[in-house]
Amino acid sequence: MRDISFLKEKAKEIRKSIVSMICEAKSGHPGGSLSATDILTALYFSEMNIDPTNPKMEGRDRFVLSKGHAAPGVYATLAERGYFPKEELGTLRKFGSKLQGHPDMKKLAGIEISTGSLGQGLSVANGMALNGKIYNENYRVYAILGDGEIQEGQIWEAAMTAAHYKLDNLCAFLDHNNLQIDGNVSQIMGIEPVADKWRAFGWNVIEIDGHNFDEIFKALDMAKECKGKPTMVVAKTIKGKGVSFMENVCGFHGVAPTVEERDKALSELA
Repeated sequence: MRDISFLKEKAKEIRKSIVSMICEAKSGHPGGSLSATDILTALYFSEMNIDPTNPKMEGRDRFVLSKGHAAPGVYATLAERGYFPKEELGTLRKFGSKLQGHPDMKKLAGIEISTGSLGQGLSVANGMALNGKIYNENYRVYAILGDGEIQEGQIWEAAMTAAHYKLDNLCAFLDHNNLQIDGNVSQIMGIEPVADKWRAFGWNVIEIDGHNFDEIFKALDMAKECKGKPTMVVAKTIKGKGVSFMENVCGFHGVAPTVEERDKALSELA
């Protein structure tokens, strides 16, 4: 289903959950969770072949959150999609919770791989996609990478590998909000011309507005049509998207909102 109005409402609910759960935990990463929300919403509510009642369904599509610190975004999406009750979101980062600070595949259904050490997720996504090729499975693999994350060398080894094995069942998104924990990506370790770099590594590259559902779905359709190459969708996004005082503010990379800030954010998202 590609009902854009429906998807926008779902994205709004997911953003509310992200802000609320991180406030409750007094810890977490709101900025990058909010910037990836629209991509997550498109994947989980319209694109991926999944079944919340059967998370290990044969032939399901796979998702890898390579930037594992954005776990609240995935948790809120999974809860909204029906993988577990939304009431459990309040247990984020609490002792014994399924919702650890980074995704844990052993604790939470719907998590395909535990992530958090930056730079490693694309390699795992490659392995999932290569397995599909070897065993003639028709599932697709999706991943989200951070733009600060791709400063890691392992990402570029994985980029070569995916192109070498012609993993056209792999579609990765670069959450390109140009902010990382210490400041602007362009100032800390510049990655431009980032689209040309992925092209040079043999990828099919599509550049979009990562908050525009029409552009997200156009990119997903183009990725499925591309044969012989993996696809990288360079999605221009806004860190903290949807909450005015968090947008493009580096400080909200890994700082929880106060109760007052939560209430202000929820009022904006109402």
